Amino acid sequence: MEDALEPEKKRTRGLDTVTKMATSHPRAPALTARPQMQGQTTAPKVPKKTGPRCSTAIATVLKNQKPGPAVPAQKPAAAAPPLLGGKKPTKRPAWDLKGQLCDLNAQLQCFRERTQTLNQENQQLQDQLQEAQQQARALGAECRTLEGELARVQAQAEQSQQELGNLRAHVLELEEQLGTQEGLVQELQKERLGLQEERRGLATRLEEQERRLQASEAALSGSQAEVASLRQEAAAQAAALVEQGERLHGLEMERRRLHNQLQELKGNIRVFCRVRPVLAGEPTPSPGFLLFPSGPGGPSDPPTRLSVSRSDDRRGTLSGAPAPTTRHDFSFDRVFPPGSGQDQVFEEIAMLVQSALDGYPVCIFAYGQTGSGKTFTMEGGPGGDPQVEGLIPRALRHLFSVAQELGGQGWTYSFVASYVEIYNETVRDLLATGTRKGQGGECEIRRAGPGSEELTVTNARYVPVSCEKEVEALLHVARQNRAVARTSQNERSSRSHSVFQLQISGEHAGRGLQCGAPLSLVDLAGSERLDPGLALGPGERERLRETQAINSSLSTLGLVIMALSNKESHVPYRNSKLTYLLQNSLGGSAKMLMFVNISPLEENVSESLNSLRFASKVNQCVIGTAQANRK
Repeated sequence: MEDALEPEKKRTRGLDTVTKMATSHPRAPALTARPQMQGQTTAPKVPKKTGPRCSTAIATVLKNQKPGPAVPAQKPAAAAPPLLGGKKPTKRPAWDLKGQLCDLNAQLQCFRERTQTLNQENQQLQDQLQEAQQQARALGAECRTLEGELARVQAQAEQSQQELGNLRAHVLELEEQLGTQEGLVQELQKERLGLQEERRGLATRLEEQERRLQASEAALSGSQAEVASLRQEAAAQAAALVEQGERLHGLEMERRRLHNQLQELKGNIRVFCRVRPVLAGEPTPSPGFLLFPSGPGGPSDPPTRLSVSRSDDRRGTLSGAPAPTTRHDFSFDRVFPPGSGQDQVFEEIAMLVQSALDGYPVCIFAYGQTGSGKTFTMEGGPGGDPQVEGLIPRALRHLFSVAQELGGQGWTYSFVASYVEIYNETVRDLLATGTRKGQGGECEIRRAGPGSEELTVTNARYVPVSCEKEVEALLHVARQNRAVARTSQNERSSRSHSVFQLQISGEHAGRGLQCGAPLSLVDLAGSERLDPGLALGPGERERLRETQAINSSLSTLGLVIMALSNKESHVPYRNSKLTYLLQNSLGGSAKMLMFVNISPLEENVSESLNSLRFASKVNQCVIGTAQANRK
């Protein structure tokens, strides 16, 4: 647009220049411009491509320009000589001064008229110039307004162009969509034709289905009657299932009662005797030294009696005759010969162990002299051989298995294990690890709480267990921590009582039943007597103190069992840390079993007889009916 305005601006500046030249040089322009002023003024040709500002200004100036007054015709000089045949007048002679003066006066008059005419024209042009300048200022303001409007119009035009481009793109897009839609319409028309065919086919099928539906409704009515009958049967079966559940629960309670009665018939205090086999490097005992007479039912019955033959060497030496042989007969609840395996031993006590799940405290002892196989019976042999596993891992495996079976009847069980030893009347934690090792003296036996009958060992670890591997790890730690020493009977003799306790808690959430009881598995220290003729060195004095503490606690254990059997008012539980810790597993609500372990060697016959006599006294004791700990 600015380029289109340039020619018009140049023409406007040219017109101003002509006007100024006409004002400054009035002669030549006045003669040529005069005829134009008298006639009708014609607008100059305007180029086609001109801006609105310059074209409008020039048109306004030409339109408003008024024609100037007519200039009178120039009078010829009076004294001028006439022109003959159009030729220039001849020059007056020098002597014709008057004629020359007349010519000069005529020329002067002509110039004066011309000057006056030019002055008038100049005055008119100045008035026109002022008017044109005012118009130019007005036109400038108008031009600026028009320029703003032009800019707005141009912006609108650009926006319109952009919108037009967008609309064109949208039109193209719509055309593409239209083409797509037309294709879809064609496809839909084809599909409609197909659907019409399919509808006709479906209508035919619908008629067939309606016929079949009518037949099905007829069959349904019959089925509904059958369903109603089946629902009645299901309700009856559900009621029967509830009844069966109640009956099953009753049978489980009856099983527990009968199981407890069976254990009571066998005795709440039972004694088993086990004779270990002869080890490699040991002398073979003489024939008839140990005899296992058959039971009342013959050889098929498990042995319950044991005969020990002993010769009195002192009497044979005094008389010179062969020493006479004395037989000592003992009877127990069960006797295990040297060939009995660990599985056979556990099979006899499995039902007793299961009583702990029913809520009855159970305590199992292993009693005997050093080297008689007590630790082997309770913990098993080294190497992890399943055939030689002891009572502790087998008992826990059995408890986990039975607890899982009872879980199907709604029972849930939890197990918490602890393992301590009592050495010289001091309680030590066998499960202590790290910095806790060697701090057994800090363990004390306390009541679990005010008014509670449950006993606990302070500063001892109580570890929840749920599988066999966890129990094996605990036994491994306990073996490393237990106090052992070399004695005359054994290279590695246990010089303390070890007590493995498993606190069992059961709950039947559906019936609101709870039960809990401890299972105590005790490996007692060696029960050999003191040798009065033994020379006491520093090491022997230490063994002497250990033996005195062991024999004192074992004597207290015998006194407690006798007091319970005699129904005495005072039972000396507190005379020993062992009996105090096992107080809840020894009373009238508990079931006890003692293993008396015997060495097969003749050289240990004296200690064997002492162990058998002690076990016989315990076997003669009878404790009242056990009561389950149920809530």
